Amino acid sequence: MEDDPLTEGPAAGAPSTADTFEKRRLAQETKNERQVWYFLAYFLFGIHFVAFVMIYAVRHAK
Repeated sequence: MEDDPLTEGPAAGAPSTADTFEKRRLAQETKNERQVWYFLAYFLFGIHFVAFVMIYAVRHAK
């Protein structure tokens, strides 16, 4: 039992480098996707705001 290579050594119980890289990549991808959705929301809000201002300007022009 004491010579079991699965429970000894520097990598015992530590996640592999590939797993760590994959988790980091997924976290970054999630962050990037969230930023894209925020950008899209702000862009669409801005477009609608400008459109409403233009409609107001046209309807109230003398």
